[in-house]
Amino acid sequence: MVKKHIELRSVRITDGFWKRKQDLVRETTVFSVYNRFYDTGRVEALKCDPSNPEKRHYFWDSDLAKWIEGVAYLLEKEPAPELERLADAMIADIVANQREDGYFNSYFQTVETDQVYALRKNHELYCAGHLIEAAIAYKRATGKDLLYRCMLKFADQIDRVFRVEKSAAFLTPGHQELELALVKLWRESGERRYLELAKYFIDERGSEREREMAGIKPEQLRYAQDHLPVREQFTAEGHAVRLLYMCCAMADLALETNDEALKTACERIFRNIAEERMYITGGLGSNCNFEGFEENYHLPNEIAYNETCASIALCLFARRMQLLSEDPIYANVIEREIYNGVLSGLSLDGKAFFYENPLEIDLMSPTHQSGGRQKLHYPIQQRVEVFSCSCCPPNMTRFIPSLGEYLYTVEDGGIRVHQYMDSETREGELHLIQKTDYPRSGDVEFHYQGSATAVSFRIPDWCRSYTLSQNGRPVEAEQVNGYVTLPMANNDRVSLSFEMPVTFVEANPAIRADAGKCAVMRGPVVYCAEQVDNAELRLYDFRASEDGAKTEESEQFYFPTVTLTGEVREDGRTLYAAERFRRRSAELKLIPYHAFANRGPSNMTVWLLQK
Repeated sequence: MVKKHIELRSVRITDGFWKRKQDLVRETTVFSVYNRFYDTGRVEALKCDPSNPEKRHYFWDSDLAKWIEGVAYLLEKEPAPELERLADAMIADIVANQREDGYFNSYFQTVETDQVYALRKNHELYCAGHLIEAAIAYKRATGKDLLYRCMLKFADQIDRVFRVEKSAAFLTPGHQELELALVKLWRESGERRYLELAKYFIDERGSEREREMAGIKPEQLRYAQDHLPVREQFTAEGHAVRLLYMCCAMADLALETNDEALKTACERIFRNIAEERMYITGGLGSNCNFEGFEENYHLPNEIAYNETCASIALCLFARRMQLLSEDPIYANVIEREIYNGVLSGLSLDGKAFFYENPLEIDLMSPTHQSGGRQKLHYPIQQRVEVFSCSCCPPNMTRFIPSLGEYLYTVEDGGIRVHQYMDSETREGELHLIQKTDYPRSGDVEFHYQGSATAVSFRIPDWCRSYTLSQNGRPVEAEQVNGYVTLPMANNDRVSLSFEMPVTFVEANPAIRADAGKCAVMRGPVVYCAEQVDNAELRLYDFRASEDGAKTEESEQFYFPTVTLTGEVREDGRTLYAAERFRRRSAELKLIPYHAFANRGPSNMTVWLLQK
């Protein structure tokens, strides 16, 4: 059975929430990121001028590569002459300064020139991977292959040094990314040695030989997934983004080489994340010290790390797993991420970003540390336009324009609908129009044109009730593995209507931080309370009732706001009391979690006490 995604070039998001976000990226975000990268010297660094006093960093090439890739996805949909001009200028600098042997890295060619392939931890191959991804995307979008040919030469040099000669000072990439890019390059070029190089890096990670060469201390092994061979890794360990990029390559290789051991490892790691190590928002990596995963159910809210790039990386991993499995967990997790964990990384005006995405903010917490020194790391409380490590902003500019890739997969005799977005899809004789304002509304309509086929529609894991009709008549279809399937012929129309009540969600009792509390969702959207909307209430003391929740339309947040009824305690004179403090009725307003911290500094919480 052949199974594939319907590619980005075939899908156009035409209206609704995600059209607004894609327009925001096109008109504002991509330029804002470029300007900050120009201001900080990143763009100029590509000229590889050793006399330039501007301080460089060894991962700057990856920042720019992701930006170019994002521009390519925007150009797939419509012309953007200024963006294309800026990208072409960057590419010209890369090509002009590529070494004769194919190597390119703006840092190691100007700063530590004697350390090429000597420092495993310094992102050389990570940068190479992002440059390869950018080159492929730009070639597909524009037909210009200058960067692509440059990266073919670079990939050949990496293959020669690492796989053939084995002359580098380390065996595998420190920060995984190149592995998945090499599989993309094999698919684009048909040159099998790129697939073999990706497999070589994956096979050698966690080997005894790798650990000996890299000189990794035992306590550092899990950080970069060096603790075991990858086929024996069944839990999410170490740095979240590194793990998930590695898993992307593992899933790709499992598909390309029919490797059941890799597939099994991917499935088990994904379930460990989704069922034991992921926040309700889709946030990943609770530990700030290594930007990564801790033990099962340890999910603190106020000091949650939850890097934006990790949420994006989980979407990339889940999308690949949809080609290996019929399990609805992958589409359900993607949906949770895009409306919560990913989107919270971008401000509503499209200009500022969060690297970390906590589930609670107490503005006073950082000042409460002994002697004024922070013993715990608290995430910043307002988004900024650029970071010293600014991987998340350009990752957002490439992810949001590429969302069309997440809607459908096709296989022999059928189409599977994974995500609901107002869109139009044309591939061959297939023409599928999806009209919806999901998830502001639960109503979705499909108009299909093409040969007779079967279409499977995902029933989201949050949905408890829905109706289904075809050509104006109610129909019933058995739900199998989270999807309902209907035979469809040319010009058929299908309507789905998901009920979207306000829902109260409990956490697993093993999650200590959330014991006795509830979170609020409507459809896939997680909600939070901010002090700016609830000036007279202590958010941490509000006890929510499941009765009487109200929604109100909101143009500011696009999705409706929610108002809860509940109670709070009144102030008392005693520090402690044998009898309960007096209670009074109160109302609490909630907004979509992804929109927090857009109206100035404010306390915030996702989890609320239950009445």
